[in-house]
Amino acid sequence: MSARRQGRAYALQVLYALDVTEAMAEQPAGLALETISPAFDLSVAGEAENLASSLVTETARRCSEIDDIIQSASRNWRMARMSRVDRNILRLAVCELLWAPETPPGVIINEAVELAKRFGTEDSPAFVNGILDRVAQRIRKGIE
Repeated sequence: MSARRQGRAYALQVLYALDVTEAMAEQPAGLALETISPAFDLSVAGEAENLASSLVTETARRCSEIDDIIQSASRNWRMARMSRVDRNILRLAVCELLWAPETPPGVIINEAVELAKRFGTEDSPAFVNGILDRVAQRIRKGIE
């Protein structure tokens, strides 16, 4: 597994834990990485750890804005109805689409679909792909 994929997987687990405990807006992301991380059987270092830290920090900081973007791109799905795994995969990917322009959108979407295959349900990959495709199209057109 590449360092970037490992970092995204790690970030997803931390965001999921924050979502479950409903601490996304309350707990600083850096503290979450320190306190939640030991609970996972996943060791990351170097590039993976740096990416995870950046993604968790930025996603948590801009969660409300990211959720609005996801909600506007989803059809017939409110954020509260989405599975926690899917919702947090979408959050990570939208964060990257918006604030990591050096990574091609196709790569970000593909990585999100891979996370959905690994951590989500049978329907998660198609669901995540569909919403992220709409988000990426809106970003390309300058609509968020």
